[in-house]
Amino acid sequence: VAELWSVYSKPVPANGRELWTLFLQCSCITAVIGGLFYNWMFASLEYSWHLSVAMAVSFSLLLLLTLFLVHPARCVFSMIMPTLGTKQGRKLLLSTCTMIVVVNITPNIISNIKTILQLIKCICKNSSESLLNSTALLETASWEFGEAIQESVHSINIHRPMNGHFQFSLLKNSSLIYQQMHLAGEKIGRDFLAAEVLVKDFVRVGNRLVAGFSMLYLCFQSTWYLKNYLTNLHFDNFYITKKLECLAVDRKAAHLLVDSSKNLIRPTGLKLSREEVMLCLVQAMLITVALMLMLVVMAMDHFAFSMADTAMRKAAQFSVVPVALNIKYNVSGGVPSPSLGILPFLLKLLRLPHEELPLQNFERSYHHYLTFSSTHCRISPPMPPNPSVLLVVGLLFCILYATVFLETYAHRLCRKIAGSFFESWEEKRALYLYKKLSRKHKE
Repeated sequence: VAELWSVYSKPVPANGRELWTLFLQCSCITAVIGGLFYNWMFASLEYSWHLSVAMAVSFSLLLLLTLFLVHPARCVFSMIMPTLGTKQGRKLLLSTCTMIVVVNITPNIISNIKTILQLIKCICKNSSESLLNSTALLETASWEFGEAIQESVHSINIHRPMNGHFQFSLLKNSSLIYQQMHLAGEKIGRDFLAAEVLVKDFVRVGNRLVAGFSMLYLCFQSTWYLKNYLTNLHFDNFYITKKLECLAVDRKAAHLLVDSSKNLIRPTGLKLSREEVMLCLVQAMLITVALMLMLVVMAMDHFAFSMADTAMRKAAQFSVVPVALNIKYNVSGGVPSPSLGILPFLLKLLRLPHEELPLQNFERSYHHYLTFSSTHCRISPPMPPNPSVLLVVGLLFCILYATVFLETYAHRLCRKIAGSFFESWEEKRALYLYKKLSRKHKE
């Protein structure tokens, strides 16, 4: 591994064997990166497969030529890998988490809301239909009651109406109501579909912009670090490296490193300065805020499923409501002789003799049942939350929390990579730090 890294970090290969080794190394790296780039564009950023393939192939060929021919580009590319564990890498992971949540959880929430709306639509349709059918009960009762009155008044010599039936204006054609309900349901469905598409498009575009900006910033950050490393001897130069230790031993000044152990850090050690610890805590708090927002969306998913499942179970338990209409009619009256020509109630008032004729009694019951749900309604079943989404998001957030504390070590690894690519400049930096420590010791 050390020999392969030596060939990879050399400015110019020493012979043909090292040249072929470098070419094979660059080819393997570009093949792996090209595959990851295609999967990232197609699966995460949701580009079309042919565009993803074209971009991945073009990017791989360009990367192969750049890594094979340009030595500083190999250094920048090598520093990008540990830089993924820094703030920019966390932005990429957060955008990935957001895309996973939006693509997998938001449609599930909307689907469960649609289930509730379909259930409400079914209940309204069945209850209104059952209520409209109950008007036929009133019509039947009124017609039979009118027939009974007609038969009763035929035997009485008084003025009677031409038609004793009660007249009801009933809505027998309910297609208008069903049409309005169908149009309302279609409008709600279109509104939800438009909202779902809008949210997906907005998040997709935002995720692509964030991902593109983050990748460009990763390259810029690595390039900026290498530029400062090669132009500023003071930049990121407070580590006790092996070259500094050898220099101090050769000049018999090892005590300088012991006296400065509080201010200097070993690049391979686990020690963190106070500033580094505070920065890690601040970054961890920001990640916690993002985690809370994700958990709120997931809680909404569980709540929507619980509401839809409860509504479905309660609707299945709706009982049929019986409706009964009882009509009881019993009346009697006196009928005078035709020669009197006065009203019956005057005869009764003056206590004159008259004939009592009982009218026909009418007593009947009519029954109807109001229904609120039906098995004929097309209702999509509630969609339970996907546990794999929670698992993936939880794993990604564990990686995010890990990168918070690994960011410091990623910076140290970047410095070590730059030192291995430019060994002569690393010796100058070690000599500069040694002179700085000697000057402080003399003071």
